Amino acid sequence: MTGQENRGTILLEDAEVIEQFDWPEEQYIVRLRSPRVAAAAQAGSFVHLTCDNAIPMRRPLSIMRVDAEAGWLDILYKIHGEGLRALADQRPGELLSCLGPIGKPFEPRPERPHRVLIGGGVGIPPLVFLAEALAGDSSGRTVAFMGSEIPFPFDLGSATDALPGIDATVDATMQLLDDHAIPSRLASLAGFDGVYNGYVTELASDYLAALPADELAKCEIFSCGPTPMLKATAAVARKFNLPCQVSLEEYMACAVGGCAGCTVPVTIDGTVAMKRVCVDGPVFEAQTVFPASG
Repeated sequence: MTGQENRGTILLEDAEVIEQFDWPEEQYIVRLRSPRVAAAAQAGSFVHLTCDNAIPMRRPLSIMRVDAEAGWLDILYKIHGEGLRALADQRPGELLSCLGPIGKPFEPRPERPHRVLIGGGVGIPPLVFLAEALAGDSSGRTVAFMGSEIPFPFDLGSATDALPGIDATVDATMQLLDDHAIPSRLASLAGFDGVYNGYVTELASDYLAALPADELAKCEIFSCGPTPMLKATAAVARKFNLPCQVSLEEYMACAVGGCAGCTVPVTIDGTVAMKRVCVDGPVFEAQTVFPASG
């Protein structure tokens, strides 16, 4: 999918606030009724949302969940600045201008049916979307590793099945993924019970290192989170010689490819080109954005 093709699929719709769910440390999930955007959204795409009618600048926000039949989508966000604080004040029934879905989505390779998801902080949402999209795929297996340095913005479960390379004491899971029979484990340096004490990339690396060679050859990594985490994820992918797709997060003005304010250097066949995160991404092959020499 090229940026030009993507722009032809972007919709503009007044989205109705259905409900706001608040979590510790000023984290929120807003559920919006936006039938056209929900029907067209794919895992990895995002919306450019008006947070309040008095604030002209939109905010790019990843889509975490959709119900195309019911016409709603969920967005996880953490308050950072006046725009997202205004979004947290929106009550059910309010209408917000929603531009989307925007961006190149994740594209799992059929020949790599073992999907390893690595998410961090507000980078968790697109991986939840991807996990739910893959939940009914009987041809493969999906395992998720999520990290956060503040309380996780979702209900926690407890693992019932062991994962290779993961200590039995690391048993906290994401209940939402448990409901889809997708194994998950959590990581943090904050000392939460049942959570791996370290970086989420280390946790995922322990898992990959314990897989037999034939199973490892079927793996593909998908990741979203802070830039240092994505760089570490790319290094994990190189270590195990695995393909890896990363979803980048950048500040954006227009979010439709016009302003070029969200460009990043991407290396393809030794040549560096500037690509727009909004429409050329946000999903890129990890090694093109975080090459070994970078």
